[in-house]
Amino acid sequence: MSHPTVTSPLRIKVTPVYDANYKAFHQGWPVICNEGGSRSSKSYSIIQLLVQLAQNTKGLRISIVSHSLPHIKRGAYRDFCLIMQDLCLWDDANFSFTDFIYTFKSGSYIELFGLEDESKARGPSRDILFINEANLIKKTLYDQLAMRTTGQIFLDWNPADFVNWVYGVADNPLNKTIHSTYVNNRANLSQTQIASIEAFKDLPDDFMWKVYGLGLRGAAKEIIYTQWKTCGELPGKGDVFYGLDFGFNHPAALVRVEHYDGVNYVQECIYQSNLTLSDLIQKIKEYVKDKAPIYADAAEPKSIEEIYRAGLNIKAATKDVWAGILKVKSYPLYITHNSTNTQKELSSYKWKKDKNDNIIEEPVKANDDALDAVRYAIYTHFDKPKFVFKPREEWQ
Repeated sequence: MSHPTVTSPLRIKVTPVYDANYKAFHQGWPVICNEGGSRSSKSYSIIQLLVQLAQNTKGLRISIVSHSLPHIKRGAYRDFCLIMQDLCLWDDANFSFTDFIYTFKSGSYIELFGLEDESKARGPSRDILFINEANLIKKTLYDQLAMRTTGQIFLDWNPADFVNWVYGVADNPLNKTIHSTYVNNRANLSQTQIASIEAFKDLPDDFMWKVYGLGLRGAAKEIIYTQWKTCGELPGKGDVFYGLDFGFNHPAALVRVEHYDGVNYVQECIYQSNLTLSDLIQKIKEYVKDKAPIYADAAEPKSIEEIYRAGLNIKAATKDVWAGILKVKSYPLYITHNSTNTQKELSSYKWKKDKNDNIIEEPVKANDDALDAVRYAIYTHFDKPKFVFKPREEWQ
């Protein structure tokens, strides 16, 4: 198939990131990698270009892919709908809500799918591929998708990983890498969004600012949490919630977290082995006197149900370890001086290493009971969806 062309940029508001992708596409780079910080317009700009190509080219097959369909719905699909509306192109009759495929008057289509079922990577071929947050899928899946793509490949990601296959693709001189940060998209961001990104500058741990502010690749440190501090006691003025890690031979751990003035304060409440579930419930009730939520290890649904029936506001925690650690690191962290077990765990909590002594994004699974509880609490409490998907016919 001949390389499709776009005769002119979009007549709607675009960012320098769109312009860079537009130029790279016409220069004929086989793989265009968009690596950068948060809110830089990477995904939005690529989708703008894909919509323009589908609108102006006959019979073009375009796939927008991510690691899961829920991720697609919260991100790429939402951007796609907004762009189509801005261009006055959307027609319900042209979109299959079952298959997530939009067919243009040109005969071209854009399909969106997730890779929960890995066999989808070995499906039909396409002309153009866009993998959103490519660092979250396996290299083998990328290879399967790439070999079934006859033309252009776009990738984007935030470079939070220490080691990832996408860096090898980006660093290949045959491919094009476009670096971007929120500054490239500043005109389209609210002051609140800008402030939330720039607040990373003030964290003692510079990891979050380097990755999500400056769009630089994550630098490996063996100790995971390096910048926590101790405090006398909790402020007593903020939002309170709890984290719970179950245990018997190893300690069960309950921590109280108070979020106040942008800081998370942690108090160790329970850290004890050989507790039966009834013992644990009794002890929890000694510390939790209100309806503050308790976020517990989701691998123990029976225990969670028993605690809920005992009258406590307990919920299954979100267990994404890597994302949870990043969420904990995204706030200043203070540990009360008498939370001695939590402090010991923080001092020894390390990343695993491969056979070549390279750090990988998985913690060593030892002496982490209190820290699991901290992660359950902070990640689940603050990782609330910003967009709830509804079919278009339900939009107001």
